[in-house]
Amino acid sequence: MIITLPKTTVSEINKALVNARKEGGVLSLSRVMTLVIDATDADPEDAIETANVASREHPCRIIVISPVEQGDDCLDAELRVGGDAGASEVVVLRPSGAQTAHSDTLVTPLLLPDAPIVAWWPAVVPTNAAGTGIGTMAVRRIVDSKGEAEPGEVLARLAADYAPGDTDLAWTRVTRWRALLAAALEQVEDRRVTRARLHGDTGSPSILLLGAWLQNTLGCEIEDSYDDTVTGLQSITLETPSGEIGIFRPDGTNATLTQPHQPDHTIALPPRTLGDCLAEELRRLDDDPVYGEALARYAASRNGEVT
Repeated sequence: MIITLPKTTVSEINKALVNARKEGGVLSLSRVMTLVIDATDADPEDAIETANVASREHPCRIIVISPVEQGDDCLDAELRVGGDAGASEVVVLRPSGAQTAHSDTLVTPLLLPDAPIVAWWPAVVPTNAAGTGIGTMAVRRIVDSKGEAEPGEVLARLAADYAPGDTDLAWTRVTRWRALLAAALEQVEDRRVTRARLHGDTGSPSILLLGAWLQNTLGCEIEDSYDDTVTGLQSITLETPSGEIGIFRPDGTNATLTQPHQPDHTIALPPRTLGDCLAEELRRLDDDPVYGEALARYAASRNGEVT
């Protein structure tokens, strides 16, 4: 069910949401959090579709802020419940004029009581997410540096502004790679890693973060190479005294795991969808200190503070 509310107020939205919930039999008690999406400069429908996928695992109230450019100062809204909202209820706010400067004020009365708040910016990475109106009320703040024109500069800025609860979907995309590497390294006799070689698409923030994590965790040298003709992370090789550990994914879907004195293994390692990545981040509402350490290590290496 979709309810359109032109030129409305937050109070009217709340009343309409309560009535729609009663008529549709949707219980707010089943919602475990509020997901606030700042869809500025993003396609709100794409963001809603992704959030609906994630909400099947984490039922939540989704509030989407999608500013519009029009002459008057007003607030249009749309409510989606039932089949039109996946496993959630969706409130789409379309402020214009002076309303666009008060997104936190618009959102606050619509938050689920006594439920954690997660903020997500699907498009442009904000400056100091934790200091924004939405960011100050959220326990987790999710950005996505993939697609940024200068990912290195963006990561350096994220490091400078980092606060507990921040995360980046570029980091989430390499979760399985990190798990596979850790498991493979446990099986070699001498686990000292002298060098890590990474290869993938040009400007990938995931590669930069993964390299910083390896450097911070293993204290090894990092050698990265890039290719404009590929998409995503293609391979990682860890050089150890016991031999090389490698994960190679030339077709972008299936990977070959190589380990010293063991036969090669083929592993399904397809690119993660945006919905999968968002769902993973919604599973944890605490801080991710490993991400913070990787960010700090990258920024330090970029500034020449570590070798």
